[in-house]
Amino acid sequence: MARRTPPADRTHRVVPSPAGRIHLVEQGSGPLVLLVHGFPESWYSWRHQLPALAAAGYRAVAVDVRGYGRSSRPDDVAAYRMLELVEDNVAVVRALGEETAVIVGHDWGANIAAHSALVRADVFRAAALLSVPYTPPGGPRPSEVFAQLGGDEEFYVSLFQEPGRAEAEIEPDVRGWLAGFYAAFSAGTMPGPHEPDPHFAAPGRPLRDRFPTGPLPGWLGEADLDVYAGEFERTGLTGALNRYRNMDRDWEELGRFAGAPLTQPTLFIGGALDASTTWLADAIDAFPATLPGLRGSHILDGCGHWVQQERPAEVNDLLTAWLADGGLSDANRGIRGA
Repeated sequence: MARRTPPADRTHRVVPSPAGRIHLVEQGSGPLVLLVHGFPESWYSWRHQLPALAAAGYRAVAVDVRGYGRSSRPDDVAAYRMLELVEDNVAVVRALGEETAVIVGHDWGANIAAHSALVRADVFRAAALLSVPYTPPGGPRPSEVFAQLGGDEEFYVSLFQEPGRAEAEIEPDVRGWLAGFYAAFSAGTMPGPHEPDPHFAAPGRPLRDRFPTGPLPGWLGEADLDVYAGEFERTGLTGALNRYRNMDRDWEELGRFAGAPLTQPTLFIGGALDASTTWLADAIDAFPATLPGLRGSHILDGCGHWVQQERPAEVNDLLTAWLADGGLSDANRGIRGA
């Protein structure tokens, strides 16, 4: 059973990685749990989980993925391919003096966490995936799939492919764009089923035309938005967007893992109102084959995409219960300690 110790204050630090440096925020002591954010976020998206995991007896560490925050932002688009991000996570574990870790990811972070566990099973002995379910590498080329979506409209991932294009839309008003993007995929503020879908841009129009313009979602205060906006106003969006610009490259490089399951203990948490849950329902149905070590799959009613921020108490309970699972301890001796 994990040792319960009073959570310490958060500590910010940078550690060396193949990117140059990775900024991280650390709280608590005990077995290492690495938290990986998605787009367009930062370590701050785990602000509710850091103290909860620390209080449960874990060393909780939330990183800024390369391209974000105080982490390095290489110029080369190819520097943001999945295998590079996996090695950043390995470097963080090593820099913290550990051999293994549990990894937890949300949105793009879920993909990064899953592939970290797939490629480096020697380091990442368990993985929790939030919002985006695991889909093994393989299948058709991603850019071809995205190009077929939306008919005359343009899927946001396709829009993000051209360097500079999305930046030109976002960076004149970073705070306003982020507010709209967060609201568009949050329970209570997302457009209704008969309104235009914010995943798609109308021909010749920016994506933000589809964002709601009302109040912020309940999980996002003005001060929280200031944190996110302040980071991206300082760094720009190119590093974050470059993750999307490597999807075909990832498809090629990860071909040797085509169809491979994650065999470690895993957990999935999604929102019932999240398109990632509904569009990828087949991936969830395939979990018995793709996640044979699955210890729980939870769809939170009335929840949107930003699950750990929209429903922090429930997510914290699910994560800590999963981490405390005796079977997880047996399967991952060395992660959790006695």
